[in-house]
Amino acid sequence: MKYNSNRLVLLTFAIMQMALASAQKTLFSYNNPQPLHEVRAVWLTTKQSLDWPKTKATDARSIQRQKQELRNILDDLHYVHINTVILQTRIRGSVIYPSKYEPWDACLTGTPGKDPGYDPLQFCIDECHARGMECHAWVVSIPLDKQSVQNSYGDASVASKHPELCRTAGEEMFMLPGNPATADYIANICREITEKYDIDGISLDYIRYPESLYKFSDDDLKGETTKSTSAWRRDNITRIVRAVHNKVKAVKPWVKLSSSPIGRYRNLKSNPTPGWNCMDGGFQNPVAWLKEGIQDMIFPMMYWKGENFYRSMYDWAENSSKRPVCPGLGIYFLDPRESNNNPWDINDVRAEMFAARNREMGGVALYRSDFLTRDCGGLFNCCYEELFMYPSLTTRMTWEGDTIAPSKPQNMHFTASRLSWDASTDYCPSSVVIPTSSHNYVTYNIYGSDKFPVDTRKAENLLCSRVMSRAFNIENISATKKYFAVTAVDRFGNESEPALGTYDGNDVCRNLDVRSLIFNTYQTAIPVIPEIDLASSDPSKYDSETDFDLSKLDMSNAIITKRGAPEKFRPRERLVLVSRNSRNIIDEDGPKKKLSITARNNLRKKAKREAKEREKQMQEGQQ
Repeated sequence: MKYNSNRLVLLTFAIMQMALASAQKTLFSYNNPQPLHEVRAVWLTTKQSLDWPKTKATDARSIQRQKQELRNILDDLHYVHINTVILQTRIRGSVIYPSKYEPWDACLTGTPGKDPGYDPLQFCIDECHARGMECHAWVVSIPLDKQSVQNSYGDASVASKHPELCRTAGEEMFMLPGNPATADYIANICREITEKYDIDGISLDYIRYPESLYKFSDDDLKGETTKSTSAWRRDNITRIVRAVHNKVKAVKPWVKLSSSPIGRYRNLKSNPTPGWNCMDGGFQNPVAWLKEGIQDMIFPMMYWKGENFYRSMYDWAENSSKRPVCPGLGIYFLDPRESNNNPWDINDVRAEMFAARNREMGGVALYRSDFLTRDCGGLFNCCYEELFMYPSLTTRMTWEGDTIAPSKPQNMHFTASRLSWDASTDYCPSSVVIPTSSHNYVTYNIYGSDKFPVDTRKAENLLCSRVMSRAFNIENISATKKYFAVTAVDRFGNESEPALGTYDGNDVCRNLDVRSLIFNTYQTAIPVIPEIDLASSDPSKYDSETDFDLSKLDMSNAIITKRGAPEKFRPRERLVLVSRNSRNIIDEDGPKKKLSITARNNLRKKAKREAKEREKQMQEGQQ
C-alpha cells in the first residue's frame, strides 16, 4: 500500500503534538495532597482603580455601588479559596483611610484629598474577615508619583508638610531613604494602620531605591561613612524595614510583616543579570530581613517563566530562614493585552504554582486580582478545579515565641442543622471590642469528614476557617459529612485540639443561623440582619439557642448580593442575602437569576415596608 508522504508528515506531526501535550500535562500534575497551611495571596490594586474601585463615591448611591464592587471581588476570591488579600492602602503619598499623615487618594472619589464618605480600609477588613480571609495593608514606601500629583493635594501632601523627606527626579518624586527621618515617617503610617484597624498584616512595596532610569540619588546624604555606596543604600532601606517592625510589633506582635522585593535576590553565576536584582539593583536585602526577624514573610515579584523563575525560586528557598517566601506570579501575562499578544499558557502558571508547593515555599501571591477574577487564560477555573480545590490556613507564626495553643472548644452539639459549641476559655471575640481590638482573640476552624475521628491535618476536611461566631450551618453539608470537628485558633496561628461530634440527621431545623441565611430564588427573600447591627454590638448575643424574631429586623440596609465566580465561569451559582459577618454561604444547585440594581432596590424597599407594617401591627396589638 502506498502512503501519501505529505499525509504521513502531517500525521506524524499531529502525533508528536499530542504526545507533547500529554507529557506536558503529566509533567505539571500534582498528585500529593494539598497542604493544609498555604498562603494564597492576591494583590488588590487601587492605584488608578486598576482592580478597584471602578465607581467613584460621590453620593450615597455611588458609595453603595463602590462597596458592592468590592464585595463581588472578595466573593470571587473566596470562591477559589484565596485566603489573603493584599489591599493597596498607601498608594503614592496618599491613602484610602482617614489618616493624620496623608490625604485621601483620588481613586475613591475622582478628586484628590476628598473624603469618600466611609472608611474603605475598615470596610475591606470587615468583608475579608466575614469570609475567613486575612487582609494585609499594602504600603507603597518610596515613590510619590509625579510632582504634579503631589501638588494636587496642596498643603496636605507629604511634599508640602515634609519637603526634607522628598526629592524630585525628572517629573517623579520620591521619599529619601538616606534621611533617617524617612524611616520614622513610613513606620508611623504603618503604626497608625495597626493601631486603628484589626489588620492582619502590613506589606511594604517598592521598599527599594528607584530604577536607574529615574536618575535618582541621595548620595549627598551619605556623610563621612566608610561604607561603600551600595552597602550604605542597603542600610538605608533596612532601617525603614526595621523601624516598621519595631513600631508595629510593639502594638500587635501577631500582625504579619512582609514585603514584595525584586524577584531575583542576587546575581547568580548560572543566571547573570547585572544590575536588576535585590542586592545590586534595588539595594534591598530581604534575606537579611528574614534572618534578623524583622520580616515574617516576603512575596518576591518573580514575574518570569522558565529557567529565570526556577533558578531564582531555589535561591530564595535556600535563604528563607525557614519563613515563607511566597513567589509573586505575574498572572497578568495570561492576558494578551498585557503581553504584546503573546500571552502565557495556563501551564506556565500551573507549573510555577506546583513547583512552589513541591519546594514548600509557603504559598504564592498573584498579581493582580482582576486577571484572576476575569479568568484570564482559564486561571480562575483552574484554581477552583485543581490548584486550590480545598480551603487552606495561613502560616503559623512559630518564630514569634507564642506557640501555646488555645484551649479547645467545649460542649459541641447539634440543634437542627446547626453546629454549635461553647467558647474557648482563652480568648473570645465576644469579650473584646471588634474589629479594632488590640487583643489576641481566637476564631474557629470547622472540619468535616465521613470518617471518625476527623483528621484535622488534611486540607480536604477543612470546611471553613476564622469563624468568629460559635455556630455553623451544616444543612447542605451533612449529606456528605457525618463527623465534625471544631478547633480554636489564635492570631499567631496556634490551633487547639479538636472538639469532635457526630451528626445523626434526626434534628428538625427550627432555628436560623443569622450569619448564614440563604436566599432561595424559588421563594421569597429571607430577612437578614443589616451590616450595621452586627458591627455595633457584641457578636455573641446572636449565637443564642433560642429562636430569633426576624420580624423585628430593620431591612433598610440589607443588601442582596450575587456570590461566587463570574457568571460564565461559575460551575455552580448562588444568590444570597448576607450580613457583613455572615459565614458558610452555601451553594444551591439549579438555575439562578441575576438581579438588577433596580430589582435589588425594589426588594429592599418592599422588605422595609413589610417590616414597618409588622412593627405597626405589633404596636396596635400591644395597645
